[in-house]
Amino acid sequence: MYLVLLILISILSLWLYIKWTSMKNYWKNLGVPQGEVHPIFGSMSFLQKKNPGTWLNELYQQFKPAPYVGIWVFWRPALVVNSPALARQILVKDADVFRNRLLGSGKTDPMGALNLFTVDDPLWSSIRRRLTTVFTASKLRGWQELYQSKVEDLVYRINADIEKGVVNNLRSLFADFSTDIIGESSFGVQCQATRNNSGPLREMTKEFEKYSTWRGMAWSSIFFLPDVVDIFRFSLWPKNTVEYFRRVFKLMVEERGGYDREMDGKRDLLDALLKMKQDAIKDNQDMDVDVLISNAMIFLQGGYDTSSAALTYAVYELAYSPECQQKLYEELAAAKESLGDKKFDAESLAQLPYLDAVLKESLRKYPIMGWMDRVALKSYKVDENLTIPANTVVYVNGMGMQMDPEYFPDPQEFQPERFLPENAANIVPYTYIPFGEGPRMCIGKRIGQNTMRYALAAVILNFEVRPLPAFPTPNEIPFEKKGLFYLPGTTLSVEFKSRK
Repeated sequence: MYLVLLILISILSLWLYIKWTSMKNYWKNLGVPQGEVHPIFGSMSFLQKKNPGTWLNELYQQFKPAPYVGIWVFWRPALVVNSPALARQILVKDADVFRNRLLGSGKTDPMGALNLFTVDDPLWSSIRRRLTTVFTASKLRGWQELYQSKVEDLVYRINADIEKGVVNNLRSLFADFSTDIIGESSFGVQCQATRNNSGPLREMTKEFEKYSTWRGMAWSSIFFLPDVVDIFRFSLWPKNTVEYFRRVFKLMVEERGGYDREMDGKRDLLDALLKMKQDAIKDNQDMDVDVLISNAMIFLQGGYDTSSAALTYAVYELAYSPECQQKLYEELAAAKESLGDKKFDAESLAQLPYLDAVLKESLRKYPIMGWMDRVALKSYKVDENLTIPANTVVYVNGMGMQMDPEYFPDPQEFQPERFLPENAANIVPYTYIPFGEGPRMCIGKRIGQNTMRYALAAVILNFEVRPLPAFPTPNEIPFEKKGLFYLPGTTLSVEFKSRK
């Protein structure tokens, strides 16, 4: 018995050694620099210990100025691209070769597997084409009254917190606001989370914010090792959250008249999803309701999470940058005076260069997802020195480039002036890609920009924000280790002082 066990251990050890040796030599033989490799985890031993954005920035700095670095996503070779020219090549010029992503969920998790974020072609193209109409400029203009109403709620909430002496949680505050925006604009659900921190959709987004060790493992697998998702029955969202949203979604559909009522797909996201199913029926195709629910959930998470985090970072940085805050206030005050009795709308906010610069600088320093993953559909010539085989995973290192002093001097400093119109020529194309680029760039970019502009303008026009003791400075902020997005790993709070 012991002899058999010893033989098995010896065989396994020999196999691991051979595999490890192969992994160590793979990129070396292709002339590509590569860091340390773990025989089991490959380059992924940082997971659950360090945020991927932090790790990508460290990898970039370690191998600079190499245009690419070889890594191992567990036992699968992958290429990390650190060059803006190659980023353009992969994301835009040769996007047809890189249409799919590595991340994906399994058959045991239809909610995680069937949305725009995780599906591959041809389903991805079909869903994207049908949902793009929801985010046109004319559609966003139609949400003007919603934005104006919700920023009034936001100002009311902050004033109420000041009167009560409440120490705010910036991320929670802006999550309330952005959840309301997504809920009403995309699903037609009346929400009041901005005023009272609760509501049917806000209870869901609160669940999204919880990262246990198990959920961290699930997300790590979905993003980096999707082959094991079914084995461990991992899911993108907690089961109870999915079942809760199923009930909410059913009620929303019933309020629209059910699945049989003819939809034009032009009202909002829910309308577009229902029309997508109706079109599939007309084409004699089977489209499960889970496809609709999954895409509704991913839009809710993507829409609320990215905007709330970006606003959190922007306001927090402004509290520590009083000169920048004053410049922004003066721009907003002058613009408001020129409008007279009119309220800010999307067009007037988009014309404010310093407001735009502050938000861009926030997204530069804190990109919510600091990388874009793609899979080569065929053998691909990266440059004169390297050709990668089909099915090689490629990661575009947006985080590394956005924190490179060659492209953004003093990258740890919050300097909105980098993005003013007179300095636009200094930004090297594809070194700033917080929303991604190419066909798979963020479909909700416009609504995200509008949400951030309205909220930040309302906050700075009505309040002065100041640092609070006992909270980290911007460059001391710890980042979420169990999750994968570049989110703060601690509560961030500021002092709001009314300007009136």
